[in-house]
Amino acid sequence: MVNLKNKPTNQPLGEYIERLLQGQALLVDTPQNVLEVVGILKSYGVVLDEYSKNLIYIAENQFLVFFPFFKYFNGNFSWGKLLRHWWHDRINFEYAEYCMKAMMWHGGGGLDAYLDTTEFQERAEAVIQAKFAKNPLVKGMNQLFPDFLTEQLRVSAYYSGLGQFWRVMADIFLNLSDRYDQGEIETIPQVVDHIKAGLVADATRPITYAVKIDGKLYEIIPKSLGLTFLADTAVPYVEAVFFRGTPFLGTVSYNAQAYQIPPDQARFQYGALYADPLPIGGAGIPPTLLMQDMRHYLPEYLHEVYRQSLRGEDDLRVQICMTFQKSMFCVTTAAILGLMPFPLDTNDPSEQAANEVYLEKWMDRFVTSRLLDVNS
Repeated sequence: MVNLKNKPTNQPLGEYIERLLQGQALLVDTPQNVLEVVGILKSYGVVLDEYSKNLIYIAENQFLVFFPFFKYFNGNFSWGKLLRHWWHDRINFEYAEYCMKAMMWHGGGGLDAYLDTTEFQERAEAVIQAKFAKNPLVKGMNQLFPDFLTEQLRVSAYYSGLGQFWRVMADIFLNLSDRYDQGEIETIPQVVDHIKAGLVADATRPITYAVKIDGKLYEIIPKSLGLTFLADTAVPYVEAVFFRGTPFLGTVSYNAQAYQIPPDQARFQYGALYADPLPIGGAGIPPTLLMQDMRHYLPEYLHEVYRQSLRGEDDLRVQICMTFQKSMFCVTTAAILGLMPFPLDTNDPSEQAANEVYLEKWMDRFVTSRLLDVNS
């Protein structure tokens, strides 16, 4: 079984491997956990639906716009919406962009690889020439700085890719809530199975991206490229947002001499599975925006749980974050089980051993996560 050498003795890693091998989840199965996870994913699904629409709108309508002042309005601007925007009576789309930038920075998957190819550069150049055909100033700038506009289209490609990923996840989470309301979901393993089934069902869903200029369609990520939902957006997203993330301003020093941030991105552990919920609500902490968005769409049964807590609604964002982490361990369980090298019920000793090695590698990454905290 898993080697506990050099790991804290209070880390029951072997127990979690056994649970996964038995088809259980990283999160303990209790009625309270089911209620919390389904409830928070219902709220998250509503928010992701909005995030997805906006990211795709920006990718398709705000590409190569230098100052996209109204990109959060989805093409439906009004003075009333602008005032609500300034008053922060709105969805915080900035968090969606934070996740997009984290994905782009950490890379991984076919999308990241494609954006460095000659084919992408040629397609990007065609879009740039068409977009600025009547703008000699920008065309001249493109001659002087040939990578600048191409890089903007790389960013737009990630807007689109993440938007398409979240489109699928929003539907999975909202459908989960509907099934829970109908009495079909009663346990955490059923939650995991539902998410895993959704990931598998859309695993090969094509990831494409095209823009229209003067009535002509320009394919930036053509379907023929073969990019798919699971391998090229889901897996890189889990790696970038669940595990690595980015250091939160104000919580660690960015001074290189302080050695508070690992020099290697692969060693980052600032993702959703590691983040301390207590800073949530503080300025400069990106997940605060997500928790603020989700609080508006909490199902009443979950909101009542928070009202009955020790501090009531005084620390609502922190409570939402703690529940959200529980739900993300369920999503991670679905991803782990969905990517298992061999079926869980295999009787082949070599395949069983390969599955154990696969899970041991995952457990190594969970040593410093909040896995024990969410199960305490």
